[in-house]
Amino acid sequence: MDKITRIGVDLAKNLIVVHGVDSMEHVAVRKAIPRQKFLEWFANLEPCLVAMEACSAAHYWGRKLRALGHEVRLIAPQFAAAYRKGGKHVKNDRLDAEAICEAASRPHMRFVALKTADQQNVLVLHRMRSGFVEERTALVNRLRGELFEFGVFLPQGIDAFRDHFVEALEDGTTELDGIARAALLAGWHHIHALDEQIAWCDSQIAARVKHDTNAQRLMAVVGIGPLTASAAVATVGDARVFRNGRQFSAWLGAVPKQASSGGKTRLGHITKQGNTYLRTLLFQGARSALTSAHRRTDRLSRWIVQLHARVGWYRTLVAIVNKHARILWAILAKGERFDPSYTPIRPS
Repeated sequence: MDKITRIGVDLAKNLIVVHGVDSMEHVAVRKAIPRQKFLEWFANLEPCLVAMEACSAAHYWGRKLRALGHEVRLIAPQFAAAYRKGGKHVKNDRLDAEAICEAASRPHMRFVALKTADQQNVLVLHRMRSGFVEERTALVNRLRGELFEFGVFLPQGIDAFRDHFVEALEDGTTELDGIARAALLAGWHHIHALDEQIAWCDSQIAARVKHDTNAQRLMAVVGIGPLTASAAVATVGDARVFRNGRQFSAWLGAVPKQASSGGKTRLGHITKQGNTYLRTLLFQGARSALTSAHRRTDRLSRWIVQLHARVGWYRTLVAIVNKHARILWAILAKGERFDPSYTPIRPS
């Protein structure tokens, strides 16, 4: 067998398929390996380029393979799918591994930065918190809907729900019987338990942010709190994988979707691709920055106020998210500190 120079790996829970080529791009190996023997097989292989899709467990396997001396590159699934024989109509593990191997050979292919164990540990807190928030929202809507069936109408908003739920449950004029009231009360207690879990996650994230210099520098931006700063540092990792702030903003999905042709530029809504969680946090921070911009006098705040008067609320939110994304990239990639009155020097 010739020396293997590049391997495409299609990850799975139990059976992992590999597709390797030599220096002449001839197929050198194509086989399925049980998960228990995956690292053993690579340990007996000379160091080479290993490409995988950025999917579940990809960062774990990437760290293990890198420790064995291999060069690991992660590819976004949508970039690898374009090289699969048969396109979207034909799909199996062997074709996926071959497509990943082919995609990794492209000179202008974009790769995903390999996350460290510390980054993934922080992201566990964020994902658990996000799940608790979704569960709490669903439970509040369920309780509100059940009361609606008995003619009890609570005002919108979770704060208003907290203020009026117990009063509505204790109202003796409704048709609720004892069993229904007990069931709804159990849901009320569960909401309090979820509140405690969310508060615990917030405290753990805030404690980690205090010892993270990158997160501290990000929090100097108005609208960027501990939650967003922690998520940005853990999600992005090495921001230098992006050439500039514009590319980072496009990765977040905060740029317009293009349908341009024939020299005519047609821009639509934002693409909403990339990391949904981080983009959502940036939009929440943009609302805070926009609401309080009139109380500040720095250059960035004046720009926000003028833009709001010219294009309206929602377009200004998108512009602020785009601006914040580029600022975050500059802070993380260049190690700079945020200056709200900074004026860029354009070449003459």
